[in-house]
Formats: sequence, C-alpha cells, structure tokens
Amino acid sequence: MARTKKTPLRKCVATREMKPKQQLIRIVKNQDGDVFVDETGKKNGRGAYLSKDRSVIDMAEDQDILSRHLNTKVGSEIYDQLKQIVEE
Repeated sequence: MARTKKTPLRKCVATREMKPKQQLIRIVKNQDGDVFVDETGKKNGRGAYLSKDRSVIDMAEDQDILSRHLNTKVGSEIYDQLKQIVEE
C-alpha cells in the first residue's frame, strides 16, 4: 500500500491560521540578529511565517507583529520585500 506524503503545516503569526508551508513566507532572525526573508524556508534561525496575502502583510506591519515575534526591530524594508514577493 502506498503512503501519501504528509503536508507540513505552519501557523501564520498574524492570522494564527494553520496553513501548508508553501502558502506562507518565512522571515528569519539569525544568531547575529539580522532579519531577512527566507524564500527557501531552510535557513538557520528563529522563523516567523506570514500568509502570502497583501492584507495580512499590511496588518502585520501596522501592528508590528514581526518585531514582537522575533524580539527585535523589523524595518520597513522587510515589509516592502514581502509585498514585492506577494505581488509577483
């Protein structure tokens, strides 16, 4: 009998919805304190996931959700990069 592969689920930090990992964008804070968008989803560091939805990214920016989740200041350039990814 063939087994089906399990789809990895992650929680969006803004909406708190569990979604398949492919429908989310990962933002990482590494050991040096650098914050960046991880498009591969495999970089080392503390990660936070956001849905690939412009309204969710805007909500996260307005409420400063990523800064609270990653325990560091997340600049507007990260949010701009996220918006570019969603619009592609």
